[in-house]
This record gives sequence, structure tokens and C-alpha cells, in this order.
Amino acid sequence: MRSKTPVSTTWVRLTCCGLEATVERLRVDRQLEEALTHGPDPLHLAVVFGLDPSTAIRYAAAARQLLQAMQEHPREK
Repeated sequence: MRSKTPVSTTWVRLTCCGLEATVERLRVDRQLEEALTHGPDPLHLAVVFGLDPSTAIRYAAAARQLLQAMQEHPREK
């Protein structure tokens, strides 16, 4: 059984090398996904990710806009 320890910066760099997705893009995507899944609540985002309040407000606003656009233009099946 492997121990559950955080990955190193080197491991992340080598694993993501050459990929279009960067660690920063993955982080932002994860935060936006959380906002879309649990609702655009800046307080929730700030607590879960340790974000500065102004950053949490920006992510919540972006999620709100995406949710509104999805309601106005649902995908056709």
C-alpha cells in the first residue's frame, strides 16, 4: 500500500509537461466547477479553497453568468 502524501512540485511539472492544461488552469477549473455544482456562493468558495474574498466574489459572479447563460440557451439533444 502506498502512503498518501502530497505530490511534489517536480512530479506535477513532469506529469503536466507538454499538456495544454496547466496547473493554474486546472486549479481555476476546479474552483469554477465547485461554484457551478454547489451554487455561486462566494463564502463557500472562500472557505473551501482559502480564497481572498474578492477572488471568491469574482468566481461566484463568473459561475452565476455561466448558469444564467445555460438556462437561457440549453443544449439541444
